[in-house]
Amino acid sequence: MYKQEKINPYGKKGEKVKLVEEMFNNIAPTYDRLNHLMSFDIDKGWRRKAISQLMPYPHGKILDIATGTGDFAILAAKMLHPESITAVDISEGMMNVGRKKADEEGLSGTVDFRKEDCTAMSFADNTFDAVISAFGIRNFQDLDKGLAEMCRVMKKGGHLSIVELSTPVTFPMKQLFKVYSHLVLPTYGKIVSRDRSAYEYLTKTIEAFPQGEQMTDILLKAGFAKAGFKRLTFGICTMFFAEK
Repeated sequence: MYKQEKINPYGKKGEKVKLVEEMFNNIAPTYDRLNHLMSFDIDKGWRRKAISQLMPYPHGKILDIATGTGDFAILAAKMLHPESITAVDISEGMMNVGRKKADEEGLSGTVDFRKEDCTAMSFADNTFDAVISAFGIRNFQDLDKGLAEMCRVMKKGGHLSIVELSTPVTFPMKQLFKVYSHLVLPTYGKIVSRDRSAYEYLTKTIEAFPQGEQMTDILLKAGFAKAGFKRLTFGICTMFFAEK
């Protein structure tokens, strides 16, 4: 078990997947506003870089894991023009926000939102050309199982692009990020979403989540043939890329 798997929202005991669903349903109405505010909109650039990794490869059918409010799926639809994007999450509250955004963008026929447990999906083996995920896999109850599922539903030769928050490793960003994530981020969360505990949980999972080389080793163990990573913005975010 990895460290972040032991951390539950609100400090409650119980099945993590249910608690994560509850938390994201609670913060769904303010999630987008707060997410962009806290990252000073830099998160939009991180997503673009992660989608750009897929441009040289086939991407007819894409699966977006832990889609949340659908930003990654919608951006992938605009940048890659795939045949279809299936966007999955455990939180209907988050996906309802995503469905509205996709409809406003004229993409409701391209992006299909579906409730799925990402560690036990209903899709057949070798279904998707590419799998993507932004800022969601660190909330998995079982990271190994979730990544193995992502590999299972991907076609041979398919590609995985993940972007995830991480902790900087060099001075002074390491120290500045710690102050920001422990003091500023939860305070923003309390003011905007009235849920300080949710953002304290998110900070803890960022710090506990496997970093860099450890994460690429985990991807290889999950069944991917190749895996690599690139740190972005002084290590505040890490982009992973893998091939089946």
